[in-house]
Amino acid sequence: MAANDASEQDHAHPAATPGLRRRLGVFDSVMIGLGSMIGAGIFAALGPAASAAGGALLVGLAVAAVIAYCNANSSARLAALYPQSGGTYVYGRERLGPFFGYLAGWGFVVGKTASCAAMALTVGAYAWPGREHVVAVIAVAAITAVNCLGVQKSALVTRIIVFAVLAVLAVVVFACLWGSDTTLGELEIDSGNGVTGVLQAAGLLFFAFAGYARIATLGEEVKDPRRTISRAIPIALGITLVVYLFVSVAVLTALGADALAGATDPLAQAVAAAGFDELEPVVRVAAVVAALGSLLALILGVSRTTFAMARDGHLPRLLDAVHPRFAVPYRAELAVGVVVAILAATADLRGVIGFSSFAVLVYYLIANASAWTLSGRVWPRLVTVVGAVGCVVLAVFLPLVSVMSGVIVLGVGAVIYAVRAAFAPRGGVRSSHSSG
Repeated sequence: MAANDASEQDHAHPAATPGLRRRLGVFDSVMIGLGSMIGAGIFAALGPAASAAGGALLVGLAVAAVIAYCNANSSARLAALYPQSGGTYVYGRERLGPFFGYLAGWGFVVGKTASCAAMALTVGAYAWPGREHVVAVIAVAAITAVNCLGVQKSALVTRIIVFAVLAVLAVVVFACLWGSDTTLGELEIDSGNGVTGVLQAAGLLFFAFAGYARIATLGEEVKDPRRTISRAIPIALGITLVVYLFVSVAVLTALGADALAGATDPLAQAVAAAGFDELEPVVRVAAVVAALGSLLALILGVSRTTFAMARDGHLPRLLDAVHPRFAVPYRAELAVGVVVAILAATADLRGVIGFSSFAVLVYYLIANASAWTLSGRVWPRLVTVVGAVGCVVLAVFLPLVSVMSGVIVLGVGAVIYAVRAAFAPRGGVRSSHSSG
């Protein structure tokens, strides 16, 4: 990471909000990132990605990983410089101007709110098929309550979930590679949909990698942000890539690309195909636990960005409140929980995943553009260019309905900003945009 570039050191850190406490170290930050990424990707994205890419699923995984690395690099450098709640909402505002910060925050909040609903519905689909909406709403209520009790408790629960899920995934990999009658020939790289299929798969898998943003959005609640964030993001991303690679290889070996593409519960089907039927209930329980872990970390991150936008006047200011005892933005937590519960009660799982991917890719496009302004050195700027171009390409190749709905919702956000800017009194909306 290039967090120590001279040009970056010339900018002062904005003052932290007094009500939030710096409690999280590298380990807890990594656990929060892993809780977001592993639960979302392994149990929700492998099947749709295989449907798009076929036997070239691993190529799509590699493309997503490269773009995620570039985005993580940009996010880590920016988060070390601006250790505030809000992530790219803050970075875009400080480096590019208030509108770009607002657009990033709007994209993050609406996109990740959809992700929260997707994770809640995943819990319901595995726990009680046919009653997934009811279970999803209950899950959202429970996770919101945990988050409102304090970020340390959230980190502790996430840590337990991550270790449990990683243990089950290790068992899945062992069972598929040891017991399956298929061969590594199932890993043959071919895709009936060509480059388009590979890029669409990469976009869907990027949805899973994007969990490292949770670390950046907790900027005001980590100890020594420059050191903690710059270490936690690449560690969490690297561990996730290794896990995804092993699990993808194992499941492809057990099921083959065609069966994987048609599976709604691919890991459970994979262990059954490998001859370990007794492991199937364990995998289903792990899927529920993993999705709950993702839901916990996602709501945590969305609420912090909501809190930051309310603090700056872009969302209702009543959401800008920190609980005096638990030191969390409890009104933002509750507001996000209510919206997610409504979506979980009414939305379709596949639709919200595609919409979320588009909105989050726009969010990281702004992050890379912001990071471009930090340094004139060749390597950091090359990384930001690759990340930005990658975000645009993956967004364009998502399913058309996802692209259209994403453009409409982001356009609505831009119109709201323009209307407020036209009618707000001068100084009515806070902006701490700095030169640079």
